Amino acid sequence: MTGWAKSRYTIGMNAYPELRLRRVRRTAGIRALFDLEIPGPAKWCWPMFVVPGTSIKEEIASMPGQFHWSVDRVCEAVEPVVRQGIGSVLLFGQTDRTKDNGGSPAWDDRGVVQQAVRVLKRAFPGLTVMTDVCLCAYTSHGHCAPLRPDGSIDNDAACDCLSKVALSHAAAGADVVAPSAMMDGQIAAIRTALAENAFDDTLLMAYSTKFASACYGPFRDAEGSAPQPVPGAPTDRKGYQASFANPRNALLESALDEQEGADILMVKPALFYTDMIAAVKARTLLPVAAYNVSGEYSMLIATARAGWGDLRELVRESTLALTRAGTDLIISYWANRYDELLA
Repeated sequence: MTGWAKSRYTIGMNAYPELRLRRVRRTAGIRALFDLEIPGPAKWCWPMFVVPGTSIKEEIASMPGQFHWSVDRVCEAVEPVVRQGIGSVLLFGQTDRTKDNGGSPAWDDRGVVQQAVRVLKRAFPGLTVMTDVCLCAYTSHGHCAPLRPDGSIDNDAACDCLSKVALSHAAAGADVVAPSAMMDGQIAAIRTALAENAFDDTLLMAYSTKFASACYGPFRDAEGSAPQPVPGAPTDRKGYQASFANPRNALLESALDEQEGADILMVKPALFYTDMIAAVKARTLLPVAAYNVSGEYSMLIATARAGWGDLRELVRESTLALTRAGTDLIISYWANRYDELLA
């Protein structure tokens, strides 16, 4: 701080009337000179839900404006998103096969995610296609890992299963695989598997600081992925997702994922965790993504529908919160409405 600035700001005297901050806020044109801009559409990723079947476009009741799509309609879903300039999509899938303890349908080459990747890469070769790598929508019990006979989480078996899922997505043509299970060592396991199978160019985005949040309800409704009652098994995911009350441990997750070979780090959720986004950003030179999750999305829609706020203004303000915190890539359900709400 210069001596001039120090004399004005630290001696405890009011700088008015010489200093009038309203000067830089007085008109829309003046504000535009100095305000941060909403990130352009290329910095956005749209999460979408792919389901078995044909001719399916079904709105998700808990996430108005978002849909389940069958593979034969994914291009219909993505074409207007690409037209807006959105840079990427993140695919989540389901299965009509019998679910099992290890979630083996997740790495079936005939799965809807694998099919959708191939379809999208043919139709939109310039689109970056990302895939969620997890097991919860494919296991019989809804957890992100196989369960041992006593009901406890089998972390190391999960890493093997997740590697198989990532390989199947990479083989289908995914540009980015994104493991979200929060198993210890999952990034190292997947990076090794990708390297051993010549997928050296496949990016690995770690859900590196993913919290055990109450904001995932609409997503679990959309995916049918809530944990099921199993004797001896956890009733929630707090034993493997990060605790929101232990930020130091959560930051360690991101540090370890970087060491294990992640190309991108992610904080999830986003709006409740801007302090964590800033903390991760300050500690890494890797790109930092923020996942603006289903609960955050649905809360703003509910607020606007109740007449308690303008949706466009709510979306823009919340977006700038993520930008101020240091987010490089915004993963958000608002992406398919970019021109309407953010342009």
